[in-house]
Amino acid sequence: MIRALRRQFDAVRLSGGIPMEACAGRPVIVCANHPSWWDPAMYFLLGSLFPAYRRGFGPMDAASLARYPLLERAGLFGVDARDPRSIGRFLRTGKAILADPRSMLWIAAQGRFSDARQRPVALRPGVAHLACLTENPVVLPLALEYVFWNESRPEALARFGEPVFVRASERPKELNARIEVALTQAMDELACEAKSRDPAHFSMLLRGTAGVGGLYDLGRRLRALVRGERFDRRHMMEPRRP
Repeated sequence: MIRALRRQFDAVRLSGGIPMEACAGRPVIVCANHPSWWDPAMYFLLGSLFPAYRRGFGPMDAASLARYPLLERAGLFGVDARDPRSIGRFLRTGKAILADPRSMLWIAAQGRFSDARQRPVALRPGVAHLACLTENPVVLPLALEYVFWNESRPEALARFGEPVFVRASERPKELNARIEVALTQAMDELACEAKSRDPAHFSMLLRGTAGVGGLYDLGRRLRALVRGERFDRRHMMEPRRP
């Protein structure tokens, strides 16, 4: 997955940090928007930023998982949104996973592909129901967006929002509303940074393949050679972060 991200994107960038203190000693439910097919690969990369003892899991469309059975070894389990019984299986499986406070569950909580700028952000209720069934969990909103800036390949952008904790005797509907607000805020903040086209707002997690290739890059390479300059495949140089 990391190799695929490196090949297909100019860079993977993270805005802000990860609220590690809020996660300490708790099972973690990462609740993300769902703008792209690339979201599971982003989960895989972002999950590597957490302590090694954190093992990640996540639901995936059962029909799609059947085509990629190796993904089950990566912690994915199948759900069928068209089958009402699948919700019960999701809750039972998720509860069993989160019984271990070292576990993380990554969920595309919108349940379908949705543009990152679409508002209001509406989440399926399964995440809130699962959180209410789990002992002492934390829900981490995760905003994802994929945009083109100055290179031939897009940027993959991510931002974690404010952690959401389950209140005593809180009902799933109330919790779901609070998660929607927190995720919307993270998405709005990420959208502003994406529109700025300024890499200084982000930490770089992964540098991808740059350059256009073909005759365009060949001409640039020859021009640099004639001038005695070092050839850089990037269309524009980025300032280094202090």
